[in-house]
Amino acid sequence: MVKPIPVTKVEGVASRQAHADLPANTYERELGQQGFFGPATQMHHAHPPTAWESIQGPLQPRAFYTQKIGNNAPNPFTATLLMRNAHVAIRFWTTDNSMQHLVRNGDGDDLMFVHQGQAELYCDYGHMSIDEGDYVLLPRGTMWRVETVSLQALLIEATNSHYGLPDKGLLGHHAIFDPAVLLSPQINDAFKAQQAETPTDVVVKRRRQTSVIRYPFNPLDAVGWHGNLMPVKLNWRDIRPVMSHRYHIPPSVHSTFLTEHFIVCTFCPRPIESDPGALKVPFYHNNDDYDEVIFYHQGQFFSRDNIHPGMLTLHPSGLTHGPHPKAFTAGSKAERKQTDEVAVMIDSRDALEVAGLPDGVEWRGYVNSWKTANEERKP
Repeated sequence: MVKPIPVTKVEGVASRQAHADLPANTYERELGQQGFFGPATQMHHAHPPTAWESIQGPLQPRAFYTQKIGNNAPNPFTATLLMRNAHVAIRFWTTDNSMQHLVRNGDGDDLMFVHQGQAELYCDYGHMSIDEGDYVLLPRGTMWRVETVSLQALLIEATNSHYGLPDKGLLGHHAIFDPAVLLSPQINDAFKAQQAETPTDVVVKRRRQTSVIRYPFNPLDAVGWHGNLMPVKLNWRDIRPVMSHRYHIPPSVHSTFLTEHFIVCTFCPRPIESDPGALKVPFYHNNDDYDEVIFYHQGQFFSRDNIHPGMLTLHPSGLTHGPHPKAFTAGSKAERKQTDEVAVMIDSRDALEVAGLPDGVEWRGYVNSWKTANEERKP
């Protein structure tokens, strides 16, 4: 069924097209519902909506240095918890050792994004090499382990839920990435070589508690399988982002994986809008139904200042956010023609609670980094 054209009203001095041809000396702010999928209004302001003098209370933008965590965790369940709610848990895993046991998550699907390093992954379904920039989706209940020299990874658990692919609509099934680029484990020589009559422990997590099952043999002993449930991996280099030279497309078009309560998007290098009237940086917005988390993987982040690879930010619902002043100025001058950033965004429908983290991991001055008068805002 064709949806009816929504009624749209224009009041005062305003553009007729979102994110383009803004009235002179104004700043656009989007007030939206349901992430970027629902009804929205573009408000035009005389001042930047993030030009606050101060914010008192817990509702603040926050930034974290994952590289300062320093926890060499033996398995993903002991990785440092960054934040969570009832439907998602976000951890950062640093390990310099191969796992000496298997793990199985009974609480939900796991999505691993490899920030640095590489590993050999062994699971129920076979063997798969994983490398920097890979997403690795491990369905709930999968037994697995990695062999590695060094690995840093963002872990995103879909608690009591499952990951799926977004509906690509008018773009078609092959847009953004063709499902044919997804790779799955193989029962290959490497997988067969690790099968042995060796006592093996499996650490199982359920309801945030762990139990250990000991087998007198390695239970990764499959000789074959068939079906449509399996781990898959996707590298960000296989993502072909949607672009428009005349209009700054909202983050929702970069959706990579989704669950019932949150969505995972990937920002990849792309040409910056070239139309003279188009916004060339993300627009200020109130994403009033979602908390927004961004993990910065590599490159220069064209909407941020003093944000570096390995950092993670949280912009909670109820607080306007958008580009830093220097980034906004650079975008207005069209100084850059191409982005080189790679970042993972998690939009959570339910409020996230930040875990207790070691001293120095959080950049406490992040809330002040939008102050145009403050040039000494380096961490």
